[in-house]
Amino acid sequence: MTNQSLHHRTLKCQVIELMLATIDNPSNAVEWVMREMMSKPTILKRAVEELDKVVGCNRLVEESDLPQLNYIKACIKESFRLHPFAPFNVPHCSEKDTVVAGYFIPKGSHFDPDRHLGENEKQVVLTDNELRMLSFSTRKRGCPGVILGSTITTMLLARMIQGFSWEKPNEELGKLVENHDDLQLAKPLVAIAKPRLPQYLYPKC
Repeated sequence: MTNQSLHHRTLKCQVIELMLATIDNPSNAVEWVMREMMSKPTILKRAVEELDKVVGCNRLVEESDLPQLNYIKACIKESFRLHPFAPFNVPHCSEKDTVVAGYFIPKGSHFDPDRHLGENEKQVVLTDNELRMLSFSTRKRGCPGVILGSTITTMLLARMIQGFSWEKPNEELGKLVENHDDLQLAKPLVAIAKPRLPQYLYPKC
């Protein structure tokens, strides 16, 4: 029987990679979904309403609340579908108003979280075992930090939406353009955040 133990250098490299991914990937994912939601105020408003209904305005969202935040997770999942971590996806966006199979598709429409809220789906999860989209992969090649990554991403977005009202710094947010090197936003998202909860919920500096 061969020795299956990991060398300390291998273990150290894996821990460092997991730590870096824990910081970079959730923050990049949330920046994308915030950019998408701010360009569609009705979607952002619906996410805020879900948080107010599930959590309220007298305490901060906690990890135990996440199973009930299906619309928040649907927004993240839709962002994963459109903006994967690797360049495997062809952009899908209508260039003009059109009708396909009897359905009207307005110009520029592509961000639709409701596609992940099926009638029989009780819980929205950020993974896709059938690989219709790439998020955390699946099976033996799946991300070992899938639960941690899903939790951090959902908690980060939920806290940002719950804690602040978000506004554009001007009328235009600019085009959604990916960076050619790492698929992040080509230009960082700039937004105005205003507290929307009681003052005692914010930490004192």
